[in-house]
Amino acid sequence: MENINLIDTFSEFKELKSIDRATMIRVLEDSFRSVLIKRFGTDENFDVIINTDKGDFEIWRNREIVGDDELEDDNLQISLTDAKKIDEDYEIGEEVTDEVRFLDFGRRAILSLRQNLSARILELEKDNIYHKYKDRIGDIITGEVYQIWKREILIQDDEGNELILPKAEQIPSDFFRKGDNLRAVVVKVEIRNNNPLIIVSRTSPVFLERLFELEVPEIFDGLITIKKIVRIPGERAR
Repeated sequence: MENINLIDTFSEFKELKSIDRATMIRVLEDSFRSVLIKRFGTDENFDVIINTDKGDFEIWRNREIVGDDELEDDNLQISLTDAKKIDEDYEIGEEVTDEVRFLDFGRRAILSLRQNLSARILELEKDNIYHKYKDRIGDIITGEVYQIWKREILIQDDEGNELILPKAEQIPSDFFRKGDNLRAVVVKVEIRNNNPLIIVSRTSPVFLERLFELEVPEIFDGLITIKKIVRIPGERAR
């Protein structure tokens, strides 16, 4: 079948490890249907079949057969004369299903589809990052220093997600260079300007508590309980 190949788009989805197959198909189908609505005014009489293994798709349109002089909407209806060109046995009142070639919609429709898909993939990525770290508040993460600014340090985790370590959350004696690895605790996750913002800290009592749990098995096992953690600025924790 001659049609636009979506293997590149599917591979973009596969890179999002938390995106399940059902979600991927639903987003792809929604994108096709948005183009159909723009072109025909409705998508209710169309069946969209996505084949993720082959990287292609099919669009089938269902139309009711009407008398030649009763044709009012050639998207929802097909004249008896045209129907008989497909199959001589067709009669008025029956339904004709024929394949629609997306390529016939033109370059603008194809471009619109790809832009829609790219936007949806980006939304899914942002949503996944937000929920992933929302569930990890209080956890220690290890990341690589990517950029150092006056008021904050930009860190990347092992998947390339960006985390922020503000100046106020840094230990005064901290000194990092680009490319260094550091550990911090996730303390805040929010959406800002439609993007996930993940704040980490190295001064939070929770950070020290988690470090103690990692270093002292008895704490992790609950045999020893941490009552209070105090850090004097510029000095070691007590």
